[in-house]
Amino acid sequence: MSLIDQFHAGGFFMYFILLFGLLTLGFIVERSIVLYLKYKDVPTDFRRNLLAFISSGDFQGAKTYVENTASHTSIGKVALTGIKLRMSGSGDEALQARMDEQLTREISYYDKRTGFLSMFGNVATLFGLLGTVTGLISSFAGVASASPVERANLLSQGISEALNSTAFGLIAAIPALVAFAIFQNKTEQIVTKVTESVSELYHDLLFYTENDADNTKAEEIIPQANNVSEVSTSRN
Repeated sequence: MSLIDQFHAGGFFMYFILLFGLLTLGFIVERSIVLYLKYKDVPTDFRRNLLAFISSGDFQGAKTYVENTASHTSIGKVALTGIKLRMSGSGDEALQARMDEQLTREISYYDKRTGFLSMFGNVATLFGLLGTVTGLISSFAGVASASPVERANLLSQGISEALNSTAFGLIAAIPALVAFAIFQNKTEQIVTKVTESVSELYHDLLFYTENDADNTKAEEIIPQANNVSEVSTSRN
């Protein structure tokens, strides 16, 4: 019996199993492209080079560096958001909020469809089980009212429908569940790396810009203190 004959022997629910099998194949291809081909990491010295610009207050240089080396990466996109906000003089709360928004968008891009594979695998299994149950029901129902000559044929057809439905349900479910586990692990690795890197960049922007602000205030206070000292000396 050919594969097509086995498919038709599985009954009505085989078409639903085929549908979820095709959806599984499409999602596996799409997730593979996103997680393994489209995801790009920043250069290993990215943070160190970016920190050199930020610590010197050269935000334009930092912006140019990110655009030239990491603008196509998730970490680079979040870093650009933070740098542009600091260039415009935005406060710490705005910096955190906007960087978190961009980070959420990047994480959603990698995580938004992976969970469907688990659902496809479970539903394909359930359709296989449903086909098994309906096949057995029709088989035994037909046997009860059939003649002795027809009983063997009806039993074989019902059992064939039940077993084929089970087999095709598992064939559709197993790749979906295996792919879900693999892609889920890869997604967690990407999300963890991007989140940790963005957290480091946020604290770099926060720390060095606060230091610059403190130094500016100190430079303004010191001349004022000197002027007060000079006035006090002249009065004496």
